[in-house]
Amino acid sequence: MTTSTSPAELPQERRLVTAVPGPKSLEIQSRRTAAVSAGVGATLPVYVEAAGGGVIVDIDGNSLIDMGSGIAVTSVGNSAPKVVAAVQEQVAKFTHTCFMVTSYEGYVEVCEALNRLTPGDHEKRSALFNTGAEAVENAVKIARAYTKRDAVVVFEHGYHGRTNLTMGMTAKNMPYKQSFGPFAPEIYRVPLSYPYHDGLTGPDAAKRAISRIDKEIGADNVAAIVIEPIAGEGGFIVPAEGFLPALVEFANANGIVFVADEVQSGFCRTGAWFASEHEGIVPDLITTAKGIAGGLPLAGVTGRAEIMDAVHVGGLGGTYGGNPVACAAALGSIATMEELDLNAAAREIEAVMKPRLQTIADKTGVIGDIRGRGAMIAVEIVKPGTDEPDAALTGAVAKACHAQGVVVLTAGTYGNVLRFLPPLTMPSHLLDEALTVIEEQFLALSGA
Repeated sequence: MTTSTSPAELPQERRLVTAVPGPKSLEIQSRRTAAVSAGVGATLPVYVEAAGGGVIVDIDGNSLIDMGSGIAVTSVGNSAPKVVAAVQEQVAKFTHTCFMVTSYEGYVEVCEALNRLTPGDHEKRSALFNTGAEAVENAVKIARAYTKRDAVVVFEHGYHGRTNLTMGMTAKNMPYKQSFGPFAPEIYRVPLSYPYHDGLTGPDAAKRAISRIDKEIGADNVAAIVIEPIAGEGGFIVPAEGFLPALVEFANANGIVFVADEVQSGFCRTGAWFASEHEGIVPDLITTAKGIAGGLPLAGVTGRAEIMDAVHVGGLGGTYGGNPVACAAALGSIATMEELDLNAAAREIEAVMKPRLQTIADKTGVIGDIRGRGAMIAVEIVKPGTDEPDAALTGAVAKACHAQGVVVLTAGTYGNVLRFLPPLTMPSHLLDEALTVIEEQFLALSGA
């Protein structure tokens, strides 16, 4: 397969020349079925030839509007120029040495950037890994080493990864946990603030969670409280104001390491560098991945120096952790975010999306809640006049959008959330067109 058009030159348009998926994609899909494990899913079985800006172009020539960013990864756009240039320069020098064997400056530079950008002005250290799950797992290791305690508190609707430990920390059974147990011990789940369903204020929801921690676990046994400031796979749930600060206060008062899992919400996605900033909380540790490196696999744990340095020498690392090519990509991605002010771009996307989604809600009566921050926006789809989840309609709307050339993602513990994660570099005309297509599918399928 050859690509004649570079991502930087891709026409920023929705263009359908075949059905989606088209015949060439279907041909490769049959090869996939014969070669790839059936356990690896696919949201939309199209095969990509090029991507950039706000579009994905498949091998049949269809140009799809990308409202998913590879699940919040290509926030700076696919093949962003600074990322491409940095990667090409690094690949020409060397691709791997293992930072734990012979080191390189790129790893140090990424850690310096993380220490500078993450919340708080305290002295920090960072360590680099490959995936969000790996970052979360290492954050737990670090917290346990520092506190000499075992228990880890997580929350309903949370998602933290697919390793054995992070599966145990993840709330949703299907498809993440079913048949994969037993899971790691000393993981305890407490209620999350979910304003649409529980109606509690942030302080009251925190009081409920803290009471459970005190009574069922004992604060003195807890090494870490691990929480997504905005629940990602759980449905882009934004806790009520005051919930997160109360948890931080409780953690600080009881010697518990507060870990913000910002794998999906970090790096300008919510209109701030990190979602923790919206309520001014300062995590002890923060985990990052996804948007950090413009599409290359990289993750990090950043936190207070005394906590990060509590681990014995050799206790952190991994063969590929902080790979030099991925580090180069991260530096190019961060430079792009700063140069283009992608925090402002995310806020502009929110300002466009929320009113348009409210119009759809008013016309159809099937959207119970519109929530999120920046370019991390979701709608919860319910049966009219109730808060009862409607997973069937959610799936139907997503499928209809795909057929019309708009890539959207589903989420939520009950499978009834459409989540939108457009690239922060998406042209405004494409965002407008995507929302028009989404509205048309809602109107057609809801009977409005």
